[in-house]
Amino acid sequence: MTDTPARLLNLLSLLQTPREWPGSELAQRLEVSPRTIRRDIERLRDLGYPVEASKGAVGGYRLVAGAAMPPLLLDDEEAVAIAVGLRAGAGHAIEGIEEASVRALAKLEQVLPSRLRHRVTALQAATVPLTRGDGATIDPRTLTAIASAASGQERLRFGYRARDGAETKRLVEPYRLVSTGSRWYLVAYDMAREDWRTFRVDRVSDPFATGARFVPRELPDGDAARLLGHTRSPREEYEVDIAFEAPADFVAVRLPAALGKPVPTGEGSCRLRGRSSDTMEWLALRLALVRCEFTVAAPERLVVHLDELGARLTRSARGDRPEGSPAGTAP
Repeated sequence: MTDTPARLLNLLSLLQTPREWPGSELAQRLEVSPRTIRRDIERLRDLGYPVEASKGAVGGYRLVAGAAMPPLLLDDEEAVAIAVGLRAGAGHAIEGIEEASVRALAKLEQVLPSRLRHRVTALQAATVPLTRGDGATIDPRTLTAIASAASGQERLRFGYRARDGAETKRLVEPYRLVSTGSRWYLVAYDMAREDWRTFRVDRVSDPFATGARFVPRELPDGDAARLLGHTRSPREEYEVDIAFEAPADFVAVRLPAALGKPVPTGEGSCRLRGRSSDTMEWLALRLALVRCEFTVAAPERLVVHLDELGARLTRSARGDRPEGSPAGTAP
C-alpha cells in the first residue's frame, strides 16, 4: 500500500481494535515492511494518537488512553455525550443499534481520559432510564469487556449463573455478541465442555480477557444468530390483537416494530394485529408506556395479566393489602 494517508487511516483503524498488534502482523495486513510500520507509528504519535509499544516476544503496538482526547474532532462535551448515549444503547438493548453501540463504545472508552470517564459514570448514575426491555439490564462494562475479547480473539474467563441459580466458572473462546432486542447473548466455544455454548450476558459476572490468543473455529451453521436460535429454549408464539384510542403514528413510535404496524380504524384510533413471543410482563409494560387508552382482544392471558397488574398497582397506591398477606409479599 503506497498511499501514505490511506495506509495511516487503515493502521489507525486496526489500532483502535482493543488488542495489542505485533509489528510483523501489522506489516502483513498493510502489505508493507516493518520499518514502514515503525515510521507510520511515529507519524500517528506526532498527530497526537497515544500509541504504546511493548518489547519482547509477545510485544507490539496498541492505542491507549492519553492525557487528553486524541484528535477525533470531538470536544470533551461531545465525547461525554456520545459515551453516555452509547452506554444507554448498549445496556438496554435498543432495537437496531445495539451491536454497533457496543463496538463504538469499546473503541471510545479505550481512549477516553480518566477525567471524562468519571463524568460519564456520574452522569449515567444520576439518570433513570424508562425503557428496560424485560428488566434484564447489563452493566455496559461487561459488554465492552466481552466485545474487546471477541474482537481481539482472546480467551475469556467469567462467572456464570445458570437458570437454576447454580454458579460456575467458565473459560471460553468468545465469538460474537448477539442482541435479541430485549436480551444480550454471548456465542462462544466452551473450553471445558469442548462445545459451542450461548450465555445470557445478564448472568455473566466479572469477565476478563486472559491474554491467551486463539484461532477462531468454524461456527456451526456459519452464523451466530442461527446458532443462538437453535440453542435457546423456544418460546411459544401467540396472536396479538389490541385496539388503541390514539392515531396509528402515535402508537407505532411507542411500540417495537416486531409487534407489527397499527392500522387506522377511525379518526384518532387504530388497531394492532400481529404475533409475539415476548413475556406477558414485558408486553404489558410496553403497552402501559404508550400512554393512551387501549383494549386487548387477544391474547386472553394478557387480559388476565393486565387485570391482576392493575389491581395490584391500585392496592399499592392506596396502601391496601389483602388480609393475611404479610408486608413485602405478593398476594
